[in-house]
Amino acid sequence: MARIDMNDEKIRDRIESPEYQALLKKAFRNWQNVDSESKRQKVRNLLSNAAASSLVTDDVVRLFLDWIDDYSDFHFTVIGNVYRDAPITRARIWDQVGPGRVREDSAEADLFKLLIHDLSIGRVIRQHRDTDAYGNYLKKQTNRSTRSAPASSTMKSAFDDAEHYELTELGKQFVHYAMNELAARIAFHPSQ
Repeated sequence: MARIDMNDEKIRDRIESPEYQALLKKAFRNWQNVDSESKRQKVRNLLSNAAASSLVTDDVVRLFLDWIDDYSDFHFTVIGNVYRDAPITRARIWDQVGPGRVREDSAEADLFKLLIHDLSIGRVIRQHRDTDAYGNYLKKQTNRSTRSAPASSTMKSAFDDAEHYELTELGKQFVHYAMNELAARIAFHPSQ
């Protein structure tokens, strides 16, 4: 909160508002469940950014508090990698965060698939899809040939290197609000 300009009347009104106070209460209720300093920092960032900015609604801020409570630091590491390198494949994500190559039937592969599933179902990440000028998703073009390729005898890899992932718009807002600190305000006061 030290980075917030308390001399700004709009920010002061926001902090004193019942809506922001409700966010603080929710954050303090969740605080006891926060199991790492990294997650505590995300809560602090989220509350600071929610006080100083109105890019997202309070409902979205509450959702972000739930994400901090529900997801592990490993989830947030993956989110950070997708943010920095999107569009990115699961193989590239694993190369950056995993302990190296592992078998498809290993516990590490199962955990990684679960993590990608959690973030996909939670609408934090999604497979990259092309859009038109209005933001509508375009259907994938299928290559229909008379000769079909032989079917593979193995399932899709947990570390697939073909499908690309990106953050959803909610995921991008989460990174902005919870994973970035509020920029320090620089001001010039001629009287000081």
